[in-house]
Amino acid sequence: MTSEQNKTFDLSASFKAYDVRGIVGETITAEIVEAVGAAFVDVLGLTGQTVLVGGDMRPSSPEFSKAFASGAAKRGADVNLLDLISTDELYYACGALNAAGATFTASHNPAEYNGIKMARAGAQPISSESGLKEIQALAEQYLNSGSIPVSDSAGRISVRDVLKDYAEYLRKLVDLRGGRPLKVVVDAGNGMAGLTTPAVLGADLLAELPLEIIPLYFELDGTFPNHPANPLEPENLRDLKKAVVEHRADIGLAFDGDADRCFVIDERGQAVSPSAITALVARREIARAKASGEDTPVIIHNLLTSRAVPELVEKDGGRAVKTRVGHSFIKAVMAKEGAVFGGEHSAHFYFRDFWNADTGMLAAMHVLAALGEQDKPLSELADQYEPYVSSGEINSEIEDKAAAVARVARDFEDEDIEIDHLDGSTFSARDGSWWFNLRPSNTEPFLRLNAEAKDLATMEKVRDRVLALVRA
Repeated sequence: MTSEQNKTFDLSASFKAYDVRGIVGETITAEIVEAVGAAFVDVLGLTGQTVLVGGDMRPSSPEFSKAFASGAAKRGADVNLLDLISTDELYYACGALNAAGATFTASHNPAEYNGIKMARAGAQPISSESGLKEIQALAEQYLNSGSIPVSDSAGRISVRDVLKDYAEYLRKLVDLRGGRPLKVVVDAGNGMAGLTTPAVLGADLLAELPLEIIPLYFELDGTFPNHPANPLEPENLRDLKKAVVEHRADIGLAFDGDADRCFVIDERGQAVSPSAITALVARREIARAKASGEDTPVIIHNLLTSRAVPELVEKDGGRAVKTRVGHSFIKAVMAKEGAVFGGEHSAHFYFRDFWNADTGMLAAMHVLAALGEQDKPLSELADQYEPYVSSGEINSEIEDKAAAVARVARDFEDEDIEIDHLDGSTFSARDGSWWFNLRPSNTEPFLRLNAEAKDLATMEKVRDRVLALVRA
């Protein structure tokens, strides 16, 4: 093989830290996907085993699923095609069936993108530190050699539906039958929650719950005709907020494209922060774990969640463990600590009972249960979990990010503060009145600021001071 041939395929543009993501027809094609499927089987040693393959509603997902299945079968794996699935459906299947799998999705990215999220048996994550680089290298080798060698015992490809089993499993974890009737607006953003919401919360596959579901954009459409499927952007929550108020609903739920994240809107049409949801679910999971005999249940939170989370966890007799941002870090610490639950500021929620994986639907069910078990509106229920004022994440496009952080550090050096470098740089006032984190993006030319304080005036003062220094 010549060095020129080796240069033909370079997949580094689409292989990221935690998954594969690229532009359809350019950095991700059926030919590339087939080679990745073959490499997936070889690197993970899956010859003779079952591999699960599904995809979201993007137009290219069915073709890519079949291509990945073809590559995996050539290398001797038996493939179950799961057809249309959410990402947390894949995690369910990998856990319940104890099989490795992949799903085609680009989550909240625009329509021209697609990608692959992969997991080992038991829903263990695959990242650049745990096999993704090796899969990339072997896929490049297959592509550059011009063919995928066919195993002596090529695998079979069959079809399997896991939607009902997934819905039944979630309903066993959170019982919604006994709560007061709730009116729930759900914005699926034309993503996979349009399939999973009727299955789990509706009466399509299982018995009826005391929930009136008002659907927004449930039609599966990977071109996203109504708004991008990224609820982290406030603009994409506008329709949901309006619908909650118009229908006099008790709660609104918004899912991203692959439905592994969930955002919550109260009855006034106001967003409830993911940190407040983390604290609310943590309280429920601590109580449940204690009732089953655990002395000090562990809750994971990333360093950008509100300080209210660890404070509440400690108050309720749990132990809070802080981590870096990112699902592979969270899942690793969840497993190491035996944590019962974990939450991130970005609305990823992780559950021990869900193989330490993230699921937006299960988090939503906990919120619905907490709301239905008492008579207060969601705004009052959530207030106790939001004692501080947050800036939200603010991006600044900065070429020299290190110099910008250094300017901030110099300006604050005479303050009574602590600085830690777990993930970026976190500056905390020793009196507990405020903290902020500056964190460079790994994928974009951004320096990200998150700030929190005891009141709005203090938060705004700290936020504006830091932004002036960063953008100087």
